Amino acid sequence: MPDPTRPSVAADFFGIRGKSALVTGGAQGIGLATARLLAELGADVTIADREESPGRDAASPIGARFAAVDVTSSEEVDAAVEQIVDRHGRLDIAVNCAGIKYGSPGAELDDEAWARAFDINTAGVMRVSRAAGRAMLASGGGAIVNIASISGTVVNVPQWQAGYNASKAAVILLTKSLAVEWAARGVRVNSVSPGYVETAFTELSRSKPERMAIWLERTPMHRIARADEIANAVLFLASDLSSFVTGADLVVDGGYTAA
Repeated sequence: MPDPTRPSVAADFFGIRGKSALVTGGAQGIGLATARLLAELGADVTIADREESPGRDAASPIGARFAAVDVTSSEEVDAAVEQIVDRHGRLDIAVNCAGIKYGSPGAELDDEAWARAFDINTAGVMRVSRAAGRAMLASGGGAIVNIASISGTVVNVPQWQAGYNASKAAVILLTKSLAVEWAARGVRVNSVSPGYVETAFTELSRSKPERMAIWLERTPMHRIARADEIANAVLFLASDLSSFVTGADLVVDGGYTAA
């Protein structure tokens, strides 16, 4: 657990100390890595996840709080943000990491899977951004960081995942739209588009040697990312170091989309 009494040059450098932060999907993967990093730098972090037991288990060791939140529920999202504002007087940072992935060829993609991908990956980001944005606009500013994906910009191969790709493309344009709308009022909205990352999210795909071989061949750095490497990019966009950055999509993919 971070020691809040110990001086930290890094915390002062990033301007994170003492800020309130909400991280959805924070029980594992990129969300947990981000929550841990923000907590280490002195933020008061709330991990939001729909799975209560894993969420509490993730929050406790890093000194974070936990809120049971399903991002498909506006009521639960609004309540979590209101609790943070009631406790701190404001919400400074919101990171949207909650998401799901459906892999299905387009001709076999059913309506239910399509709708669920958008309800969680896109509408979920909208619900959290809306609630966080209201709080930030009321208090005079804040930073929202949405986890998009390179799948929102390019079509990954060899897997077929039209629904997921479309939902993440929508996240990128939603980010830009809110960024422009709120820029003059001090609320910055940016996204991070990771390439392939070593998390539970990609575990099944990583277990298939032929798929991994194609991923690595197409990634100039010839490896996949660690979750903490994506968290570092989120930190930059959430911190004072990016005070003039809004509406950006920061691609962190080892060169995949550049090749």
